[in-house]
Amino acid sequence: MNPIYRDLPTTIFETISLRASACGAINLGQGFPDGPRNDTVISAACEALRTRSNQYPPMRGLPELRQAVADWYGRHQALSLDPEEIIVTSGATEALAAALLALITPGDEVILFEPLYDAYLPLVRRAGGIPRIVRLSLPAGRIDAEALAANITDKTRLILINDPLNPLGTRLHSDDLSILASICVGHDLIAICDEVWEALVYDGSQHRSLMTYPGMRERTVKIGSAGKIFGLTGWKVGWMCAAPPLSAVLAKAHQFLTFTTPPNLQWAVAEGLESQDQWIISAAAEHAASRDFFRAGLADLGLATLPSAATYFVTVDLAASGILMDDLAFCEAIIDQAGVAAIPVSAFYYDAPETHLVRFCFAKERARLSAALERLGQAIAAPDGLGLS
Repeated sequence: MNPIYRDLPTTIFETISLRASACGAINLGQGFPDGPRNDTVISAACEALRTRSNQYPPMRGLPELRQAVADWYGRHQALSLDPEEIIVTSGATEALAAALLALITPGDEVILFEPLYDAYLPLVRRAGGIPRIVRLSLPAGRIDAEALAANITDKTRLILINDPLNPLGTRLHSDDLSILASICVGHDLIAICDEVWEALVYDGSQHRSLMTYPGMRERTVKIGSAGKIFGLTGWKVGWMCAAPPLSAVLAKAHQFLTFTTPPNLQWAVAEGLESQDQWIISAAAEHAASRDFFRAGLADLGLATLPSAATYFVTVDLAASGILMDDLAFCEAIIDQAGVAAIPVSAFYYDAPETHLVRFCFAKERARLSAALERLGQAIAAPDGLGLS
């Protein structure tokens, strides 16, 4: 029995979602949206299931989808990618696993930034890597250049970044991206860039990939997700993009993980990337409006939030809100007392976690957000409500 997995807790998302379901709570924990719904993409998947092949597609992905991904990045991020540099995966987590298994030789050190998505550490360790953790400064999620430099050794091979960042909803500053590019080029490192939230940035901003920075085109693995772009998280269609020397190795790892991804979903995503640019922009605008509505409602309840520049998430700062309990206790309390589920951000830390931050998903119907705010308000107003000072 592998101790890496034997000793792991069940992911916090599954734990909270099961608890919410058992209690009948409004689940603002796990990051899946109520909408908007893209019927064009869904109809294309249904039609392809009936009229096109249901047998194994090419291991690297359908040519139509790989071309559509390349074209989409060309239009939106000024990236010139060849379809041969793109490998379709069964979700972004599979892409992460394939990249880490392909690029880590046991004993290699991997730079990670915390708070970090909970899959990163077990995947790095399973591949034989040694994690080196650099803590982002809060609330903006900035990189401490001195701390980063101090963690680079002669064994460092990879840097893994998540931009935009789950759980905080922050985006890396352009100066921080420049620092990462300089470090990677100067120390001959490969960057694995988890950019699944790239289509969900707000307030007139545009995502810029580390791959576009000087010296990074040949040393970046860029990971994307159709599930995030179209709000179809259960489809588990993702991809990884890299220059040919890297993509050839990535493909060899991918072929022995999931090997391939359902072809009807690939055809549908290809059609969506080719034809649904305006819908993608409109969906992001709807999510931004939900973010603004929910943050305003939290503020009316006396709950202070961190800035949310991207993703589906807004983070409450318990300490700044005058709440005395830690994040895990707060999440337990709001399930029990308010019937609302959220995620404790301490679950995204490796050691000595920050315990004053709680993540809510705002990608929900307005009525559901309103009901959650009402329930939270009633719990706060109750005697000894939620530990407010």
